[in-house]
Amino acid sequence: MLCLCLYVPVFGERQTEFEYFESKGLPAELKSIFRLSLFIPSQEFSTYRQWKQKIVKAGDKDLDGQLDFEEFVHYLQDHEKKLRLVFKSLDKKNDGRIDAQEIVQSLRDLGVKISEQQAEKILKRIRTGHFWGPVTYMDKNGTMTIDWNEWRDYHLLHPVENIPEIILYWKHSTIFDVGENLTVPDEFTVEERQTGMWWRHLVAGGGAGAVSRTCTAPLDRLKVLMQVHASRSNNMCIIGGFTQMIREGGPRSLWRGNGINVLKIAPESAIKFMAYEQIKRFIGTDQEMLRIHERLLAGSLAGAIAQSSIYPMEVLKTRMALRKTGQYSGMLDCAKNILAKEGMAAFYKGYIPNMLGIIPYAGIDLAVYETLKNTWLQRYAVNSADPGVFVLLACGTISSTCGQLASYPLALVRTRMQAQASVEGAPEVTMRGLFKHILKTEGAFGLYRGLAPNFMKVIPAVSISYVVYENLKMTLGVDSR
Repeated sequence: MLCLCLYVPVFGERQTEFEYFESKGLPAELKSIFRLSLFIPSQEFSTYRQWKQKIVKAGDKDLDGQLDFEEFVHYLQDHEKKLRLVFKSLDKKNDGRIDAQEIVQSLRDLGVKISEQQAEKILKRIRTGHFWGPVTYMDKNGTMTIDWNEWRDYHLLHPVENIPEIILYWKHSTIFDVGENLTVPDEFTVEERQTGMWWRHLVAGGGAGAVSRTCTAPLDRLKVLMQVHASRSNNMCIIGGFTQMIREGGPRSLWRGNGINVLKIAPESAIKFMAYEQIKRFIGTDQEMLRIHERLLAGSLAGAIAQSSIYPMEVLKTRMALRKTGQYSGMLDCAKNILAKEGMAAFYKGYIPNMLGIIPYAGIDLAVYETLKNTWLQRYAVNSADPGVFVLLACGTISSTCGQLASYPLALVRTRMQAQASVEGAPEVTMRGLFKHILKTEGAFGLYRGLAPNFMKVIPAVSISYVVYENLKMTLGVDSR
């Protein structure tokens, strides 16, 4: 790409730099020429400079601070594809044009109510220009409709990190609850926050998580038992584990520890959401939707804050899942026993490996989900950004499974540390000491004890939580898209 830097003197103003990008080599369908104006006062140039920085930030793949020809072409191709998806979703009549009624309907779907007169103003919105140039409208031919070419020409060089219309179809963490509590929180649009839809989404997600965890609780308890008690000398299998639990405490024993596992959903979700919103403001981004690395940072910190707040409940859940029949009369009795015999510090056993596990789990889960989403959009999203239920379930299942696989050794060590005091006279060991002991006595395979029942619960957990989530959304008056 040719780049010509000019220093143009303007009467009464200091010299300003203007960059002219030669787009002669662009493909015909992507050609969008940056017109060179010779009269640019400094106050107008500040707007241009901000716009240029956003373009470079959106398309700079090699992070060298500049946009070369290949990066610019890739940015235009990717952005045009997103714009086409949004145009298709707005074009309710499928006639290749967007009118005022379609804009009203689309914004109503997003929770925003406007009049048809206001929609007509959107159609006639003036593009940012300069006082010496002609006024340019989105609706160029005055038909009060926008065709694809008018839509693309107006929006193509406006860098948008995430288009809310696409994101609404791809909600992830609220829907897919596999009981691990380490996912990055959802982001909500301004309209969802103003209309109160955000808390309905959270309530629906919490209810879906409660039902999902209850249905998969037997597999979760079996995983905990295998993490703590299974070894080379005690090779506990899935059928043998279930038989042992039923023989020791009857069918009800399969759900030990589930009560507190459900109870901690509400406080953890609330704390995580509030922390996430505050951290987003602290990051200082001017984007409504965060970029991937910003979501990972904000989500990991919010997860750490939420986990720190409710971690004693995690320890109680493990102790309740491992208890024998008649050992405790309930959650409060278990908490009193731990406090009396082991002190307050016992409620934070395994805290360090738990915190360390947040980053690989959330990072890989988010990265895999975004990769699968973008791959689907690039290959299969022709007329709509809606992936359908099965694609969402597949992406959520695969990403959650990859995240758990990466963080599982830390989760196993955390569980064993939480359970240490349940064995009379057991020596206190550190995270590092446990890793060494497991590798020495059981090998690397020992770090993945209980992985089979953990993976077995992912598909039913994701499926159940999705179905319950959608039904609760309808009950609470949240439109399913």
